[in-house]
Amino acid sequence: MLWNTQTYTGWGHVLSATSEIARPERATALASLGAHPAIGARRSYGDACLNSDGTAVDMTRLDRILSFDASTGLVEAEAGIAIGELARLFAPMGWMPAVMPGTGFATLGGCIAMDVHGKNHHVDGSFGGHVTALKLMVAGKVKTITPKRNTRLFAATVGGLGQTGIIVSATLQMERCEGEGMEVSEQRAENWEEHIALLASSQARYTVGWLDCTAKAKNLGRGIVEEARSTAVRPQSAPKAAAKSVPFNFPRFTLSKAMVSGFNKAYYLRIRDGGQTRIKPLEEFFFPLDKIHNWNRLYGKNGFHQFQCVLPEAKLPELRAMVETIAHSGLASPLAVLKRLGPEAAGMLSFPMEGYTLAVDFRESAKARALIAELNAATLAAGGRIYFAKDSLATEAEAKAMYPDWAAWAKEVNTHDPDHQLETDLTRRLGLRSI
Repeated sequence: MLWNTQTYTGWGHVLSATSEIARPERATALASLGAHPAIGARRSYGDACLNSDGTAVDMTRLDRILSFDASTGLVEAEAGIAIGELARLFAPMGWMPAVMPGTGFATLGGCIAMDVHGKNHHVDGSFGGHVTALKLMVAGKVKTITPKRNTRLFAATVGGLGQTGIIVSATLQMERCEGEGMEVSEQRAENWEEHIALLASSQARYTVGWLDCTAKAKNLGRGIVEEARSTAVRPQSAPKAAAKSVPFNFPRFTLSKAMVSGFNKAYYLRIRDGGQTRIKPLEEFFFPLDKIHNWNRLYGKNGFHQFQCVLPEAKLPELRAMVETIAHSGLASPLAVLKRLGPEAAGMLSFPMEGYTLAVDFRESAKARALIAELNAATLAAGGRIYFAKDSLATEAEAKAMYPDWAAWAKEVNTHDPDHQLETDLTRRLGLRSI
């Protein structure tokens, strides 16, 4: 197995690492490599996939379907397969992954390691709740773990940042779907109160809000709420064209305050009074930005941060205050999402908790870092937490206070990786394995 020195980044392009990286093509090669952090499509925004001056195993060539039961929807696949590929392959057969994040490029292993959530968390929970078994390479040996077998190790692995071992493959319980289309209804929310009311009252399986984080005063919190369901009706969109790509890092003025505000207003007004409903291709609804490759270059060569938090429902006034702070900062981008989440997930370090989650992108700058520090502090004060898959700026004290099970998680992880060979820049920065 060849090791190559590479300099690489997370999706936000703010943080980078130089590592020796191996890229095996067969699962049988993993045992001979030894213990190293596993990385996938590198869609985590910060340093979760980085290992500075160390080593890493790129899993993206281990992307095979190992078995599929068409009667039950159980599929076993290698960890490097993209979640969007599972949807593409099986939706025509009436099955799709029960939970999908905002990008179809995320790998199966990455979805487990981050215990990702989707637009249906309030109904179906997070990704780990649909994993029936996984094969984990621990100390050179493959161990099969399930929610009922090696329970603590399973709970430490789901949402566990890849620290318990290399996920070799996983068995996933998929969800029935009507076909490759999604019936999507969109309606405008004129302000914060209406936005929250629409999200709270939605009976749809899939619900998400786009938030105009430049709107202030009486328009604060305005946006568009999407509700969707699977359908067998053929999508109304134009025939698929080749994905477009952002060819270079854009200059700073492309995301100036005036341009973002103008874009957000136009995007909001595209929905007519009374709302609209149309049939979209599955991937257009679940992965809207995937059709623009390298869209992260829109933020320029210095990259960007994403702030994502979840606050309990009782703390909605505090979340509203955070949106107001963002609006007055003038730093928000057009990418801002508001969603309702359901009960907490089973993983010891899983992000979701019952309440509302806010995600906003900020182009890298000293002002953006100061604003995110303020938002992180507000999240902690409100009894919420930030999402490690997006984080690049939280402190060790904040992370440990937000995740009270971190010590139990660290104890379990350190049992299986006593020499800390699987640590990444993120776990070192946040001291998550220091007990």
